Amino acid sequence: MKKNVIEKEITIEGKAWEEALDKAFTKLNKKAKIDGFRPGSAPKKVYLKHYGVESLYQEAMDKVVDEAYKKALEETKAIPVVEPTLDIKSIDEKSVTFKFTFITKPEVTLGDYKNLGIKKKEVKVTKKEIDEEIEKLKNEYAEVTTKEDGVVEKGDTAVIDFDGFVDGKALDGGHGENYPLEIGSNTFIPGFEDGLLGLKVGDTKTLNLKFPEDYVEDLKGKKVKFDVKVNEIKTRVLPELGTEFYLDLGMDDVKTEEDLRKEIEKNIREEKKAHAEDEYIEECLSKASKNMKVDINEEIIDEEVHRMIHQLEDQLKMQGLNMETYQQFTGITHEKMHEQMEPEARKRVEYRYLLDAIADKEKIEFTKEEVEAKAKEMADNYGISVDELIKAYGSMDIVKYDMRMHKAIEIVKGE
Repeated sequence: MKKNVIEKEITIEGKAWEEALDKAFTKLNKKAKIDGFRPGSAPKKVYLKHYGVESLYQEAMDKVVDEAYKKALEETKAIPVVEPTLDIKSIDEKSVTFKFTFITKPEVTLGDYKNLGIKKKEVKVTKKEIDEEIEKLKNEYAEVTTKEDGVVEKGDTAVIDFDGFVDGKALDGGHGENYPLEIGSNTFIPGFEDGLLGLKVGDTKTLNLKFPEDYVEDLKGKKVKFDVKVNEIKTRVLPELGTEFYLDLGMDDVKTEEDLRKEIEKNIREEKKAHAEDEYIEECLSKASKNMKVDINEEIIDEEVHRMIHQLEDQLKMQGLNMETYQQFTGITHEKMHEQMEPEARKRVEYRYLLDAIADKEKIEFTKEEVEAKAKEMADNYGISVDELIKAYGSMDIVKYDMRMHKAIEIVKGE
């Protein structure tokens, strides 16, 4: 058994257990069906003869388990880091004995966590990256027009009617009218979009294709025929660099192409610096955590995985989805999700105990005033009140904990 696992047995007996059994009887007797007695009126001896004293045990345990839990915490002085487990060691008319298993914070032996010899990546912005970003902006502000003449080309949107057939039968979901298909988006199966290249408005074509091998079970690898008609062709006309385009961008300091290039370079550089900073922190924490010694219980990892799953559920709710729909869409089971999340969960837990140990060793502390000032700063950044922030966080202690962790990260970084 690991050092941070504490087992404690607590026995509830005598008057306390008798009272719990009496209260259980009073509650359960109200629903008891015994010939000759209205619900709740049967004497205790009659009830016990009919149902047995064992029928009272679960209800009675529910009434005393909280008291037993508090007593176990007081006697062990344990501070559990995961939900404790509970076993019933014994139970009869005279007493009940609970066994609580507490898992506390594992012991951490720090190794080197300063001057780790890791260098932050140098940030460079190339002309090609700036050119590509300008092209993206031009595409965002492109005007979509109908191509009166000409043929379907890459990047065009072909408005089509189509009917699909497999084994001579209409494909379920394989019919569409006036469907806008961007050529090159890879929305349809391989060969479909390329098969429309060169067609004019009013043209029809039969595409003989094959579903990919990694497609849905009943269609993968099967031959499929699509009858397609082109109703309309839309193309994107990119804007020219000039005063009108710069005004559309809404960038106050951009009046010329040189201004635009400088602004784009600054944005790319800031984004790369933030990414390089994240990578640097990750490398520092990874090396420092490899230098420490800690034996983490699997129960702690499991709880972190469950926390991550709950976070995913919250994100899905914000998108109007639920976990069941997500699992159906991705084909992932709860067990597979748990397996995939475990490495990340283990890393998060290791980093948390690393930083916690560093904060303790470095005696990182903050005054009440400093924590309150930080809470106000965070609330202002989110555009909410301090009370709303604390309600979301749970307590001011969480704000203080985050401050300790960030300060510990600065120490690992060497700042």
